[in-house]
Amino acid sequence: MPRPHTLRARLTTGLVVLLAVSCAAVGVAAVVELNGFLTGRLDQQLRDAGERFPASLEHGGTLPSDHDGDGDGDKDGDGDGDTRRQTVGTFGARLVGDTVTNAAVVGSGAGTGAGAGAGALDVALDAADRRTLASVPTDGRGHTIDLSALDDYRVMAVQGRDGDVLITGLPTESVEATVHRLELVAAVVFGAALVVAGFAGALWVRWSLRPLSRVAATATKVSRLPLSSGEVGLWPRAPEADPRSEVGRVADAFNTMLGHVEDALTKRHASEERLRSFAADASHELRTPVASIRGHAELALLHPGPVPQKVARALERIEAEAARMGEMVDDLLLLARLDAGRPLERLPVDLTRLVLDAVTDAQAAGPGHRWTLELSEEPVTVTGDAHRLHQVLANLLANARLHTPVGSTITISLETDDGMAVLKVHDDGPGVAADVQPRVFERFTHGDRRRTEGVESGTGTGLGLSIVAAVAEAHGGGVALESAPGSTTFTVRVPAAKG
Repeated sequence: MPRPHTLRARLTTGLVVLLAVSCAAVGVAAVVELNGFLTGRLDQQLRDAGERFPASLEHGGTLPSDHDGDGDGDKDGDGDGDTRRQTVGTFGARLVGDTVTNAAVVGSGAGTGAGAGAGALDVALDAADRRTLASVPTDGRGHTIDLSALDDYRVMAVQGRDGDVLITGLPTESVEATVHRLELVAAVVFGAALVVAGFAGALWVRWSLRPLSRVAATATKVSRLPLSSGEVGLWPRAPEADPRSEVGRVADAFNTMLGHVEDALTKRHASEERLRSFAADASHELRTPVASIRGHAELALLHPGPVPQKVARALERIEAEAARMGEMVDDLLLLARLDAGRPLERLPVDLTRLVLDAVTDAQAAGPGHRWTLELSEEPVTVTGDAHRLHQVLANLLANARLHTPVGSTITISLETDDGMAVLKVHDDGPGVAADVQPRVFERFTHGDRRRTEGVESGTGTGLGLSIVAAVAEAHGGGVALESAPGSTTFTVRVPAAKG
């Protein structure tokens, strides 16, 4: 039987099990009590009958004394045992020592024939029956035995006046029939009660747990809200319930917790907005001085007079670093705009053409690598910002080139799959370390030393892949990484343009 999973099912099951145990206990107690009561009455009947019938078996119907006290002398039968006033089925046996000398049972003709003993019938006993009768204690108390010819009997043994043992017995069939009928009635009644109680209990538990179900429904709604970023309003609240009940206290605590979470998310969003605004403002303000530094360095290098070699080298480094800083400022400004949710252009873009152009540029920048293309026969078109999508391609190809040694093979594939344009950039380089993979699309994340060993220095600012992820998400898609030593694949998915 499978275990119930819901609280409602468990409570209902527990209620039915407890009721079943209670019904079983009541039924067993009733059956045991009734069986004891009827057996006691059977023992009383044996005491009332006394040893009259088994004693008469020895004397052929003539009692050794006036056992019945009716004053008719000692002659009460005609030689087959005295069956008058004996219940049909009464058993009698006489034992001398451990030997059964006589055994008979009162038949259906008792007291109705010409002779008083016409209803006494001899009983054929086997060896096991004789041993059973010999083992009955002469304590004047009832004992249940099973005779092969007569089934179950309740017998009572007393000491006779001639030193013999007289056994009187009555069949237990009536007792067993009554007890079995009670068992059947109890089973039917208790079974029906369990079915009714099960349905009624399920309805009652369902009604009692309605407030808890509302709390669970509210929690499910909250769990579906996008809480990772942006402004979040936890509008769902659990309905109020009786605060004196456990469910009411749970609902109140849940609502209080939602209030605290909402306050924390609001403060986080405000902090993110301030940080995003600062990054955008700082990036914007830095563009001018960086451009100025770069311009002055270029101007100094163009001076017609002789310039010392060390000064020229310093000016070249100033120009290079100013250019690098300018690219970083542009990347930060782009990320700040994407974080702010500023919409991108939504125009048809031939992604196949962008791939061809980006690979051509990558081949010029990395002639020592082997570049392969796997394109679908039909051009792949998407709706989006061509400049930003080209930046995604350039960043992925630059990442593959910078983080793989010369001679590595970089494969770029483009296809459509289930309404999505799928771009894959695969390389056979050393791969991305397992501890870096979960945060590879975070900002300012750099590959580990193993991946960059043997490749050119200056591997970037750590913003390239974060821009890839942000642009892909802004187009309604996403990016994923699968990496192992000798195989690294970046997969970008964006919605394809509808034909």
